[in-house]
Amino acid sequence: MEPQNIININGIDYSFTPGETILEVATRNDIYIPTLCYLKGMSPTGVCRICLVEVEGVKTLLASCSTQATPGMVVKTDTPAVINARRMNIELLLASGDHNCLARSLDAGLWTDFQLDALDIEEHRDLCPAYGDCRLQDLAILYRVKPDHVVPVNPKYDVEDVNPFIVRDFSRCILCGRCVQVCNEIQVNKVISFGYRGATSKIITRGDRALKDSDCVFCGECLQVCPVGALMPKQDMALRTPVNEMKKVRTTCSYCGVGCQIYLHVKDNRIERVTGVEGTSPNLGSLCVKGRFGYDFVAHPERLTTPLIKKDGEFHEATWDEALDLVAKRMNDIKRDFGPDSIGLFTSARITNEENYLAQKFIRAVIGTNNIDHCARL
Repeated sequence: MEPQNIININGIDYSFTPGETILEVATRNDIYIPTLCYLKGMSPTGVCRICLVEVEGVKTLLASCSTQATPGMVVKTDTPAVINARRMNIELLLASGDHNCLARSLDAGLWTDFQLDALDIEEHRDLCPAYGDCRLQDLAILYRVKPDHVVPVNPKYDVEDVNPFIVRDFSRCILCGRCVQVCNEIQVNKVISFGYRGATSKIITRGDRALKDSDCVFCGECLQVCPVGALMPKQDMALRTPVNEMKKVRTTCSYCGVGCQIYLHVKDNRIERVTGVEGTSPNLGSLCVKGRFGYDFVAHPERLTTPLIKKDGEFHEATWDEALDLVAKRMNDIKRDFGPDSIGLFTSARITNEENYLAQKFIRAVIGTNNIDHCARL
């Protein structure tokens, strides 16, 4: 008789599908195992060693993200050995670069005060720009990490900020590889990879050139998956707006007809950042360079915010009703005097399919001509 596909986690039996990892089985059953390098749907790497678990009969702790479940396996996710190992790995990651989190100033006897201080962004505006939105910081707080006794490593590489979109701060990179995975496996741009070895390891482009001189298309997927402050939008570096001060508003990207779902991160009615909505069709969190970074025009001082009608050679502000009445009258006059085929309409890839459909119905049914085309064919 073949063994059943049953795994025991923290004293409870769970079924699994062959090929599932311990982490996948645990997550599916609402058992929390912390992760840093793990990306759902990507090839597991197990490099961060945060998702360690204890498996009965195995001498060493195993990375749950890369260890497949086997029949009869007995797993414990929160033993003292597991917690101490996670804490030590978090300490080492904090000491691996310029992770100037509040966690560095933690006094062992003031843990409650520390947690309250961590919520006070005003007190820590000079810290890492990812402060308050950093997975490493979250884990440091969760596991009460005190890295003061670990000597931090001096930055080996300069900050790269020579492109208009992304700031790369190598001193905060924990080499989790999430950016490499999403660039190679999701976007399939294959721009970045691991370079050099040992203590000099670094995420590099081909020839270790700056992103602006590489094949990067600035889709920003690396930004979205970076769990720390190693990759930041350049706009954020200038604004320094704490994440907890921004309101997330879900909407549809207006740059093309695909309908990508996005979050606008808004403060004082101004868009501060754009991110993709993960797990939702059609884009599943992915965005192009326009959708992610092309929002400055919304608050641009030269943006037109009201219709203009030209009178005596000069533009004057008008209401929408005045503008629409004028357009309707002029189109009716042209149709009456020169016929419907004297009018043509170009639609745009930057509006939705539904709006394009209405445009062709308008030109055919209302105007009475088939003179309609689309900018995407030009």
